[in-house]
Amino acid sequence: MRLTKKLSAQSNDLTAIEMLAQATPLSKAKLKDAMTKGAVLLRRRKTIKRLRKAQFSLVKGDELHLHYDEALLNLQPPMLEPIADLQGYSVWNKPAGVMSQGNDFGDHMSLLRIAERYFDSKRPVFLIHRLDRETSGLVLIAHNKAVASALSRLIQERKVIKHYQALVFGQAPEKTTIDRALDGKASVTHISALRYDQASNTSLINVELETGRKHQIRRHLNHIGHPIMGDPRYGQGNKNSAGLMLAANRLSFQCPISGTLVTYEIDAPFSQA
Repeated sequence: MRLTKKLSAQSNDLTAIEMLAQATPLSKAKLKDAMTKGAVLLRRRKTIKRLRKAQFSLVKGDELHLHYDEALLNLQPPMLEPIADLQGYSVWNKPAGVMSQGNDFGDHMSLLRIAERYFDSKRPVFLIHRLDRETSGLVLIAHNKAVASALSRLIQERKVIKHYQALVFGQAPEKTTIDRALDGKASVTHISALRYDQASNTSLINVELETGRKHQIRRHLNHIGHPIMGDPRYGQGNKNSAGLMLAANRLSFQCPISGTLVTYEIDAPFSQA
């Protein structure tokens, strides 16, 4: 079942769960579950936030936005923990299928909410950069505004070096740079081949980004005729049932806490296949 509702409080005498229950066919139990999982937004004047408290008292003019997707809400988030915790920030290995952050239909399947629950809501969480839902790999989450600002500045100044690995269709060139604008903006991707498997006609490659446009790696690799295996959107001859073979496997930057150069690295889940 999937439905959306926009409700406006006409008085000061209703709780959020009461107004939702009156306006939808959903039980209070399902509505409470949806609220817990971030599927209800409260708009009060110019402020919009997720509303998780069922007994929240509404005032006249409050708006509730319900985005209910039963299939999504029934998904169980994976049990994750950071691969590094510097107190001011933590480093996470996001699995494919997990969003970086939530959307209107909830956030329980997002890395940001998983991290918030891991720390038992005792630390704030600020997402520093994103990965596509289909992409796995390293993501930075800050835990105070000063560190969040410092890490965001490094991202903006392109001082966080991001490396990826991908399994692509065909025999990729040993080394090449793709300098092709995307959406009217300069976009540069460097790739180098690690190995070629003739039986499957696929290549494992390293990827380094100079820029960070939407779907940049996927679009650039498709442009040169080597689409990523399992990409549901780009390429031909590259579909499979195992999902997108793209992982953010290494991050390097000057740590805003210690002032030293740090590198975090993982193995891509498909790199040993």
